[in-house]
Amino acid sequence: MSGDLGAEVVVRAAAAALERYRNIELVLVGDEPELSGLVRDIIGDDDRVRIHHASQVVEMSEPPADALRKKKDSSMRVAIDLVKAGETDACVSAGNTGALMATARFVLKMLPGIDRPAIITEMPAIGGSLHMLDLGASAEATPDRLFQYAVMGSIVAADIVGIEAPRIALLNIGAEDMKGHDTVREAAAMLSKSTLNYVGFIEGSELFRGKADVVVTDGFTGNVALKTIEGTVGICVHYLKREFKRNWFSKLQALLARNVLKNLAVQMDSRKYNGATLVGLNGIVIKSHGSADAYAFEHAIETAVVEVRNQLPQQIGRLLERESA
Repeated sequence: MSGDLGAEVVVRAAAAALERYRNIELVLVGDEPELSGLVRDIIGDDDRVRIHHASQVVEMSEPPADALRKKKDSSMRVAIDLVKAGETDACVSAGNTGALMATARFVLKMLPGIDRPAIITEMPAIGGSLHMLDLGASAEATPDRLFQYAVMGSIVAADIVGIEAPRIALLNIGAEDMKGHDTVREAAAMLSKSTLNYVGFIEGSELFRGKADVVVTDGFTGNVALKTIEGTVGICVHYLKREFKRNWFSKLQALLARNVLKNLAVQMDSRKYNGATLVGLNGIVIKSHGSADAYAFEHAIETAVVEVRNQLPQQIGRLLERESA
């Protein structure tokens, strides 16, 4: 109920997901009168979708602590409660990130051996894609926590992309062993002794060159990197459009390059990578971008389907148990 574009986006995404996956059931949590009308108009009669009423909505600007204390019947809280009760296998939300994280952690608790949850998402990269975490769940990280992120990132990348042994790198200010602060160097020493496919440090300029499948960092650095990437893409698109519109000759060049630009737009479409996983929880919670349209939200549902099929939390628990043995 609390995405930027309203409940209609979620219902249209649900319709697309039901068409794509014949063996799933969806529970739409929120205001029943509003959702009933949308389901009737968009989905029609389908016994694989049902509505679970929730009387409250967590606003985007609402402090997480207030949402946790005062909004116990919010669509967000009720959806996570359904996961806790075993009535659903995963929760997908486009709502307030801080509130979603706080509520999920309070209700579902952490997996044994995990200190804090992390936010991980997939991004396009040369030769495939890249998974990066943490993107803002916890500003600071200890060496142990970075190691836990690496374990969780390895499982997610293996499940989503199908890589048998994902290459894991630590984001650092240089690739040399002596670079970086004590935390990142201690984490590197731990990863080097593990069974994970650790490939060393990676600099920000090398993120998308296909040198790693998973990049691990603390939430502060990860969030800054993510926002910088988004801003860089935005300014490149701005200048590209401006140059193609400069005069009649540049407009002609744009016309000639139309197919190339169209293919580029498809490859770089961030909507295909919508759906960040809150890993480390004893349950599956997917965070969609707040401004996601139906196409993007459908991909967040797809991420949930894949993680449920692969039993992501259980896999993380088993790998952590092996690494700590």
